[in-house]
Amino acid sequence: MSWKSDIAGFRTYMKLEKSLSGNSVEAYEHDVMKFIQYLEHAQLTVASTEVTTQHIRSFLEWISNLGMRATTQARVLSGLRAFYRYMLMENLINTDPTELIDGPKTIRQLPDTLDYSEVNKLLEAIDLSATGGERNRAMLEVLYGCGLRVSELVGLRISGIHEAESFISIIGKGNKERLVPIGETALKHISIYRTQVRAMQEIQKGEEDFLFLNARGRRMSRVYVFTMIKALAMKAGITKTISPHTFRHSFATHLVEGGADLRAVQEMLGHASITTTEIYTHIDRRYLKEQVMRFHPRSK
Repeated sequence: MSWKSDIAGFRTYMKLEKSLSGNSVEAYEHDVMKFIQYLEHAQLTVASTEVTTQHIRSFLEWISNLGMRATTQARVLSGLRAFYRYMLMENLINTDPTELIDGPKTIRQLPDTLDYSEVNKLLEAIDLSATGGERNRAMLEVLYGCGLRVSELVGLRISGIHEAESFISIIGKGNKERLVPIGETALKHISIYRTQVRAMQEIQKGEEDFLFLNARGRRMSRVYVFTMIKALAMKAGITKTISPHTFRHSFATHLVEGGADLRAVQEMLGHASITTTEIYTHIDRRYLKEQVMRFHPRSK
């Protein structure tokens, strides 16, 4: 079997049996292609079934020397592991060449967050009288109030807003649906936008159920949300590097700092593993340490 046919089989397996999204399948395939690129660079003619642990180690050393960050190396190795688990499951190989490989040590970076006053500064920087002002305010209220990913925000549907129950239904990663609580403030700004702005728009066919629309009556783009937030940060005098994801981090951090149950935060964020959510406990500890260092008399 050739690399080409094995990768094709791997792709089908990821799509049909693992039910991964197109983006996830593409990312795994890209990791395998990176390894093939290394073999070509090293002038090694090795079939997918002939790869050894030493080949994998040499590859990791190669991408490290190229300047690839440890987190990216770990992700690439994860892609290769998935490929060779598939090969082993299909009885195409007898041993997994990635099994004895230790991944690169990574330092978990704590995400930037906004404190509550900074969130308010950003919201107050929105000119509600300008075109798109009410819509932008509603979008940021939902981002911060519900902890959504930007893709979830622009994909939010009117049919997914359950106002009476104070919940919204979201289609997240892996096409998985989850319910997220939504507060009165966000619902109020959604209502203002829908009645005062959206109701006056001409909406393109097929876009009727998307909540947030651009001037042409189509769903908002992710790029617009990034650009809008950057401009607001500059206007508000906030020098932190922020993005739509910063609102998601701030949502989670403020919940954890307030004493919210970590499992509840995991559910609201749509994290598959509690380990991902646990990063916010580290942020909480950092916050507590800062408070002690700042206010305790023995820390002066």
